Amino acid sequence: MFNLEGYLPTILEGSIITLQIALLSLALALVLGILGALGKLSRNVIARKSAEIYTTLIRSVPDLILMLLIYFGGQVLVNDLAYKLGYDDYIEISPFAAGVITIGFIFGAYLTETFRGGILAVPQGQLEAGRAFGMSPIKVFRRILFPQMMRHALPGLTNNWLVLLKTTALVSIIGLDDLVRKANMAAGVTQKPFTFYLLVGVIFLVFTSISTLLLKRLENHYNPERRGH
Repeated sequence: MFNLEGYLPTILEGSIITLQIALLSLALALVLGILGALGKLSRNVIARKSAEIYTTLIRSVPDLILMLLIYFGGQVLVNDLAYKLGYDDYIEISPFAAGVITIGFIFGAYLTETFRGGILAVPQGQLEAGRAFGMSPIKVFRRILFPQMMRHALPGLTNNWLVLLKTTALVSIIGLDDLVRKANMAAGVTQKPFTFYLLVGVIFLVFTSISTLLLKRLENHYNPERRGH
């Protein structure tokens, strides 16, 4: 049994923060991914080019640089803009918000390609049939496109979620007391780095294992022929 010297509640608190960041980042990434995919497939030149620029820029810049750029550079830009608008108080971007925004934007770019592939895999005839029956674009998306898109996109979505979960470790760089930062502080005080970093690895393993099981059930839901396997 590991001797955590009373740091277990602190580690668990950091685990909750890590999980919150991961889930909120995923929610943002899903929205950006779907919008990006629709933009790339749009006939509108502006929408298509904007989506292409977004995915190219985000996937070309290292995740750590984006994290630092949004956290430090973002605060400078926001405060400069506020000052020009006559607002004198300093506006501080929290590490939590910066972490969620950065990770969400990063994986929104990756999910754009995942959802784009899923949309292209849906037979266009079914979409045209839905429109011919008088369905609104929103209803066509909700009842025809989205369920079938998810069927093809879920394997890629699963992989991106698992990578996103591990990417949350970057938020410790900007001072957020997540799982990694809590473990780092505990390791420094107790001089037991192996114990606490191993514990972090075990907690991430638990997170990814549970995620894999849940996403596998979701995959079976969108693939009726696989139910019961």
